[in-house]
Amino acid sequence: MISRRHLTAGLALAVPATLAGGGLVSARGGAITLFAAASLETALTAIGRSYRDRPGAPLRLAFGASSAMARQIAQGAPADLFISADIDWMDWLQARGGVVAGTRRNLLANRLVLIAPKASNVRLRIGPGMPLAAALGGGRLAVADPAAVPAGKYARQALTHLGVWDSVQARLVPAENVRTALAYVARGEAPLGVVYATDAAVEPRVRVIGFFPDASHRPIVYPAALVRDSVAGRAVLSHLSSPAAMASFRAQGFRQP
Repeated sequence: MISRRHLTAGLALAVPATLAGGGLVSARGGAITLFAAASLETALTAIGRSYRDRPGAPLRLAFGASSAMARQIAQGAPADLFISADIDWMDWLQARGGVVAGTRRNLLANRLVLIAPKASNVRLRIGPGMPLAAALGGGRLAVADPAAVPAGKYARQALTHLGVWDSVQARLVPAENVRTALAYVARGEAPLGVVYATDAAVEPRVRVIGFFPDASHRPIVYPAALVRDSVAGRAVLSHLSSPAAMASFRAQGFRQP
């Protein structure tokens, strides 16, 4: 069995999680809940379908901005595993005792792209001083919230490195997560957006204008770790690093770090 739900920054969960130091526990009678970055939804849903026929506890998937999910876990949300879209939020959670010692690993890597609606005729070469503000016309640039959400933070780093951040900073549509930014462009509500390459690959209503140079932002790394230690949780974490799961991640456009 696999179920999904989405988390937002305002969600309050009262059920406490068992954090690091509590010892190994059995997951019998309950599902294993994986909190994951929104950009992983398509890939993890596919992997989850293949995992549901395995013996053990059922798997529940919850998706949202890494920032919101890390905060929810720190407040006691009942997560068993967490996959962040950047190292910072995993560091933040680990510093608060929210990660089981010795289980953290860098699972995946990604790339950053500039996208437009499929029917758009915008052409732009990504590079220093590119006329991004002019390419927006009278519209705005869709990005995940650069103040907290990893995709938005990477976007700000890249645009700053290329010398165009100041020209578009006041013309952003900050979204709660990267999939929401993707949706703004897919629906034609924003003429351009910055998302992960894997997000653009699963949305037929957008096209990729270009890739941001890897050197223009910090490496996009997805660390994974247990939040609540259990036999079933360790089995899920191990499966996510298996050759079969990695093949599925690669098919969705993810890379290994």
